[in-house]
Amino acid sequence: MFAIALALTLLVSEVSASAQAQRGTLVHEENHPRIPSADVAKLGEAGRGHELVILETSRDWYHVEAIIREPAQGFRRRRPGVPGKTITGWVPGKAMVTMTTANGDKIIFGEAADSEDQASRRRGRRDAAQDAMRLYYRVYDLFPTSPLAAEGLYRAADIRWQVERSDVLTRPSARERDSYMRGQIGEEWMKLVIKKFPGTKWADLAAFHLLENKLCGDWQGASKCPEKEADMYEKYAKEHDQSPSAPEALYNAAWRYAALIEIYKTEANQKKADESKTRALALAQKIVSSMPRVIGPSVRSGSLFYVQQSVPTFGNATE
Repeated sequence: MFAIALALTLLVSEVSASAQAQRGTLVHEENHPRIPSADVAKLGEAGRGHELVILETSRDWYHVEAIIREPAQGFRRRRPGVPGKTITGWVPGKAMVTMTTANGDKIIFGEAADSEDQASRRRGRRDAAQDAMRLYYRVYDLFPTSPLAAEGLYRAADIRWQVERSDVLTRPSARERDSYMRGQIGEEWMKLVIKKFPGTKWADLAAFHLLENKLCGDWQGASKCPEKEADMYEKYAKEHDQSPSAPEALYNAAWRYAALIEIYKTEANQKKADESKTRALALAQKIVSSMPRVIGPSVRSGSLFYVQQSVPTFGNATE
């Protein structure tokens, strides 16, 4: 019993020590002509944004350990059972931000924003999107109480979502009608934003992203999909009325009701066609009247007033 208790005590001590280990990340890359160890060259593989655990310090250098996991194609979820590669070596202190660095959260966030800007440029830095994703995530990971933590986690999730989305839409299954038959975008990071920062605009934005996995690939001219999607978007706008995406959700719902007018006519259901027209106009009016500061959806919703003049907005009869 004593041996078991001792073993458990040692295990808890090791876990506690690991949890309290000083951590950090690289925010930029440099060439180092003078290094205390040849292992430093290996750390070039770590790049910006990877987690580094500090093992020891020597003057202006850190002896660190990094676990590098190669993503599968694009930013898809890592394959189960694929271990990370552990790299150890020395890095100069000026290239690293740690959990105790003054304004460290702002430094990393700024570097993440710069990498994101590079990724948006035609000839931007190679792998800048990956750098931005990791750096934004590291703001949340290293500084969880920072005012920038929620936005950092959301922006990391958003970059990952956009890249995975681009990949999903290139697959043949993207044109399948039912959402369960389409490729799904990984939801883990968006759900983490909602879990860690409930009630914030970042959680609202994350919830809006998740709706995309429920959309049909192709309506195939039937009312089932636009009915479901219109209800889904209208429900989101009601439950997240303060969300920056609420106006867009209302517009998406209104547009689908407008499309249903013609779809119901092909299904010989004039009653539902008339109901859809009423709902489309009501939502369009709501966007224009109650959300005047939102220019995009407000202007676009003006096009829905064509419905009032009986001008089709969907199908072969579109004018």
